[in-house]
Parts: sequence; structure tokens; C-alpha cells
Amino acid sequence: MGDVLAGFHAVWEFESDSVLIRYERGIRTPKLFQALGERRIPLSAVEGVTLSPGRRGTVVLRLLPRVGADPLMEAAAGQLKEGSDPYRLVLPAERETLAEYYADELKGLLTESGPADRHLVTAPEAPLSFKAYDGKASFDGTAVQFRWSWTGASSAKWKAGDQSFPVTQLSGVEWRSPEVFEGHLRLVRRSAESAAVQPDQDPATVVFGLGYGPVHESLPFAAAVLAAVRTRGPVPAVPAPSRRDPADIAERIRHLGELHQAGLVTDEEFSSKKAELLAEL
Repeated sequence: MGDVLAGFHAVWEFESDSVLIRYERGIRTPKLFQALGERRIPLSAVEGVTLSPGRRGTVVLRLLPRVGADPLMEAAAGQLKEGSDPYRLVLPAERETLAEYYADELKGLLTESGPADRHLVTAPEAPLSFKAYDGKASFDGTAVQFRWSWTGASSAKWKAGDQSFPVTQLSGVEWRSPEVFEGHLRLVRRSAESAAVQPDQDPATVVFGLGYGPVHESLPFAAAVLAAVRTRGPVPAVPAPSRRDPADIAERIRHLGELHQAGLVTDEEFSSKKAELLAEL
């Protein structure tokens, strides 16, 4: 179609085989939209279009993505608030007729329906990282790294040590919004035991908290990892570990000593972990 429709927080550019969504920047624009920047939605990833009344004199044009077509929406699993839905375009009510025209035009171009057998919408690009309550998560496109925070991580995670998970060893991602109680990002491992482990005790999980792991950081991260898992290739070569900062090692040993004195770490565990940390110098 080649036309452009501007609404609140976003501009939709209509093409013959896709809709290019450009999200605006500004203090009133949802942070998730700002983090996404722009997204091209192939029409093959869409199974429907709706137009409905909005709030306070607005109308809402919305694309209905096919299940499994978008890694972001698959990771979100229905947890996004209405105002953060990247498939909604909010317009002034006086533009309803124009919005209805575009809705009808789009409907005439849609040919697919039902679950998609692969991701059709491009995932956020790595490298990505964010701070969780109990550690820092980073993803370089081939592996997820969890580095625990000495102020927030449980003794179980400290005992396990910092973690690295190649995407070839993962089968999925579980994202629980930080806007609800007990939000977290869990990596689902193919070889993991089926027994449920509490997020704060699971070395394959980082826990969210107030200001830690916000939606606009943790959800694109989860989507990127999920997309990589779906298209995983051969196991990448693992680079040689870099030397740690001596001050960081000393701080970790000090915290380990506190856990030992509190009776949360045994003598054997303390000696073993201390030797492991010293070996990283």
C-alpha cells in the first residue's frame, strides 16, 4: 500500500507484504516501545486485524499475531499490559474512518492463520544485558551468562557459582513479568531435572525486584534467547576465560566467609569454593 498512519507513540508504514512499525521516543511513550525502536511485521505473521473504541476519545487499530510467529509475544505469554502491547496503534477518534480503511485493506492481504511453525518476526539483536535483583544477565547470541550479585544472590547460587548456558543446551525460556509478584527469567534446560526449584534457589534463573529486570530490558532479552534456541546450531567454541579483577575475587571470598560463619556453607564447601575463586586470579 505504501501509506503511513501516525498514532500515539507509533507510526505504521503499510507495505504490500508487511507493516513497518516505528515507535516514537518521549517520556510518555512506553519504555518497551522505545527499547524496540522499530519492528517489521510480515503479513504472514498476522492472522487478523481489529478496530475498536479506545479510552478518552480514541480508537485502537490492532494486529493479531499468529501464535508462535513472534518471539517477543511468545516470551511475554500474555503478561503485557494493554498499554505496552506493541501490536496496538492508538488514534484520535476523528481518524476512525481512516483507520477502518486501513483495517479493511490489511484484512484483504492476509492469507495465513493458525500457529506458525517458526518465528516470522525478527527478535531483538544481541548482545543484550540487564541487572536482576540477584545478578547480572548477559547474552552474546550464543550463550547466556549469569553473574551473581553478592548482595542479592542466595547461598545456593553462590555455591553453584557464576553460570554459562549455551543456547544449544536450552529448550526454552520462562519469563515472569517483574510487574507481578515473584518475577523472574528462567532458562529451561534440555537435560534439567523435572522437579520444580524455587527461582531464588535455581542457578538457571535470575530473580527480578523493584527496579531490577524491568520489562523493557528483560523481555527483549528473553525474546532474543528464545529465538536463538529455536534456530540453534552447532555448539560454539568456548573462549578461554578472562582473568577476574582481584578486588572482585577478594569481595566474593569475604562474602563466602560470611556465609560460612553463618552456618550456610560447610567447611568443605568453603574451602572448595575459596580455592576455585583463587584459581581465577
